[in-house]
Amino acid sequence: MHLSSSALRIGIVGGGIAGVALALDLCRHAHLKVQLFEAAPAFGEVGAGVSFGANAVQAISGLGIGEPYQRVADRTPEPWQDIWFEWRKGEDASYLGASVAQGVGQSSVHRADFLDVLANQLPEGIAQFGKRAVRVEQSGDQAEVFFADGSHYQCDILIAADGIKSSIRDHVLQGLGQPLAAPRFSGTLAYRGMIDSQQLRAAYRERGLDEHLVNVPQMYLGLDAHILTFPVKQGRLINVVAFVSDRSHGTPVWPSDAPWVRNTSQAEMLDAFAHWGDAAKVLLESIPNPTLWALHDLEELPGYVHGHVALIGDAAHAMLPHQGAGAGQGLEDAWLLARLLSDPQVLSASPAAVLNAYDAIRRPRACRVQRTSWEAGELYELRDPMVADNEPLLGQTLASRFDWLWNHDLHADLKTARSQLGW
Repeated sequence: MHLSSSALRIGIVGGGIAGVALALDLCRHAHLKVQLFEAAPAFGEVGAGVSFGANAVQAISGLGIGEPYQRVADRTPEPWQDIWFEWRKGEDASYLGASVAQGVGQSSVHRADFLDVLANQLPEGIAQFGKRAVRVEQSGDQAEVFFADGSHYQCDILIAADGIKSSIRDHVLQGLGQPLAAPRFSGTLAYRGMIDSQQLRAAYRERGLDEHLVNVPQMYLGLDAHILTFPVKQGRLINVVAFVSDRSHGTPVWPSDAPWVRNTSQAEMLDAFAHWGDAAKVLLESIPNPTLWALHDLEELPGYVHGHVALIGDAAHAMLPHQGAGAGQGLEDAWLLARLLSDPQVLSASPAAVLNAYDAIRRPRACRVQRTSWEAGELYELRDPMVADNEPLLGQTLASRFDWLWNHDLHADLKTARSQLGW
């Protein structure tokens, strides 16, 4: 039980979107003393466009960062503002259907831009840089994190938001008596690039292709490959990701000494989509210097919490990007934790009990999102065992399969958590 006369000390390890969003919310409350530790010398995000569903936009708003998000976010222009993606065949761009997210559509942002606006709102003294966590110890009612520079920090609650390669996840799983979990290679590679939208319009006009394909987020589907496009930077750039999956190995392995992200040649990318139609080819021909990403995820973990230490975001449930849901799940984690920790009743509660309520609520949902993100990739690449390449069924399935994800009731989660805590 925490002594109610003093502030609750909360350490957050990891300065990505989930960690910074959580710190921003928590540092607004007088009964919480928050410190954020980031291994890098400054805040920074790897990657380009990131998509948020209606559930994530709700969490962003609930964390008090809706206004800065809207400043840098992109929306599909009217009259297509509610479209998440249009679905098309890769071979000829013929229309299969659309997924509609009412009132949200394709809400996306450049990762670095979003993190930048969040970090700029953090009060002085909250964030410390050059702090790479190497181990955690727990004794009594305290957690202590030790850093590579020889420093350490003792707190009542430690939140690990340090990504798929988390240095703290092992501590949690060992504490639970569970096997350790390492990132696993999915067998899918992603070619990525950004295209100036005016340049792409000109290229489409020249080839007699419909410019509508530039205006609205698109997903082109094919056997063992798919391509997505959506606008970022207020529509000035088109974010393109072209996925190719090798399903010849049941357990694909990525070489341990190979980087997950590297530069590659346009020729290699074009070769992977040589049999695709003009709409896809013109897209890829507009990316002279693509990067190649080896997609990794985590298996579903048996627990996110051990004692006074909790995992959030990719440290807990790194997933494949096929539902645009990974960052959003980290924000849902942050939202629920922020609502519980910001309640003054937390001062007379057991920190472990609060974290266990978080685990009980968040883990089943996040695991389902992990699982269905993998299944979505199978669906897009015509490998779903029920749907395969049945076009009418594909269109019907894609129209409704994301509703449960987007329409989630965060406030019902909070009510359940508070009930579990007797609040």
